[in-house]
Amino acid sequence: MTLHLYDSASRANVPFTPLQEGQAAIYVCGPTTQSSPHLGHLRTFLAFDVLVRWLERSGYRVTYVRNVTDIDDKILAKAKENDAEWWAWSLRHELEFGRVMDALGARRPDYEPRATGHVPEMIEFMQRLIERGHAYPDGNGNVYFDVHSFPRYGALTRQDVNAMQDGGDAEAGKRNPADFALWKSAKADEPETASWPTPWGRGRPGWHLECSAMAKKYLGEAFDIHGGGLDLRFPHHENEQAQSWAAGYGFANLWLHSGLVTVDGMKMGKSLNNFITAEDVLSKHSAAAVRLALVSASYGSTLEFNADSIAEAETVWGRFCATVKRASEMDGVELLTAESLPEAFTLAMNDNLNAAGAMAEVHRGITALNAALSGNDGAAVSEKLAEVRGMLDVFGLDPLHAHWRSTGGGDDIALRALDALVSSQIAQRAEARAAKDWARADAIRDALQNSGIRVEDGANGARWSIES
Repeated sequence: MTLHLYDSASRANVPFTPLQEGQAAIYVCGPTTQSSPHLGHLRTFLAFDVLVRWLERSGYRVTYVRNVTDIDDKILAKAKENDAEWWAWSLRHELEFGRVMDALGARRPDYEPRATGHVPEMIEFMQRLIERGHAYPDGNGNVYFDVHSFPRYGALTRQDVNAMQDGGDAEAGKRNPADFALWKSAKADEPETASWPTPWGRGRPGWHLECSAMAKKYLGEAFDIHGGGLDLRFPHHENEQAQSWAAGYGFANLWLHSGLVTVDGMKMGKSLNNFITAEDVLSKHSAAAVRLALVSASYGSTLEFNADSIAEAETVWGRFCATVKRASEMDGVELLTAESLPEAFTLAMNDNLNAAGAMAEVHRGITALNAALSGNDGAAVSEKLAEVRGMLDVFGLDPLHAHWRSTGGGDDIALRALDALVSSQIAQRAEARAAKDWARADAIRDALQNSGIRVEDGANGARWSIES
């Protein structure tokens, strides 16, 4: 089965057929840097990190672009509230976002352009739209896209512009309330540094224009996949597509949208007091477990995050680490690279990145690896270990990867503490066995087993693992 992805535009699972054979070009709407990243951001960007990994594993040469919206109304407002320069406020949160994604083991995009670095491209884009009759300056420094000039407006979300109830603001310079801003005029109460000269007056970019201009610069007039959070479908992605099509470009071949995050069954929001920032979650849980919790569900589904789900992720990650570590340290085991992955895993990933199905195969692989360890078969352990690591690497969670090894398995202070506690119990059990106190030795073993810890005796002493 070839890779099929759910295209939000056609609302169907369709084969991935790249515009250039053997290559995949992806544009993902990145952060708007007005505040710290939250759980919803993490879910979206980790989902596309997995997509990039799977495409590369499938043999594609990937070009991945993720922009930074480093100026907009909210950034200016937040900076003013905090008595900060807008550009300093924006950079602070851009750097924070980068640190968080690094901690989660996400790959950096090939290009990560900022909106403020592409004003010339945006001016050129607007000039083209004006020349083609799809945009107009209002004489006061604003430039708007004329939605009624373009009959295909609304195609992405299947809306009729004439039936839209909240098409936009009835600003004085607009021909129609549904028209959207390509360029916003400079305001008297805003810093002069937050505006740039154009043929129509000083101002700054509209939110939608920047993505079309940057996608064209880095990926060309047409590219394979455009991604982002589900909340961006309208108006942001609808407007991106309309202005790019109206300019005569092909734009995105497929649209992928990641699902929302709920907390204890409710949509995350500050008003509900269940808003979880990246700092919140990473201060309480290992980065690897957070990543596991966020990538284990299929990317387009609504993801439920709660105390039980993250606790389960911590347990599962500990099991993965313990088994993989034990296998890698076994005498006679070679650290191989899997040439191919289990068929069931590949079928699941090719079915619109079916993470749940793929993770089920990972768990089966862990069970098979434990069985090979019990049989003390070095060749079988080497083979199964390579398969397990290969599958986990697709999710960015290979415990032996340098990132997780350098952070102790995803900041596994907890795992190291567990190792110390269990090793202490095993040492006491060894003392009991040496003294022929079998009752005490059995009691220690049973207590560990009841806690999910399996103890196996071997020629070189007892070893432990978390039961799968």
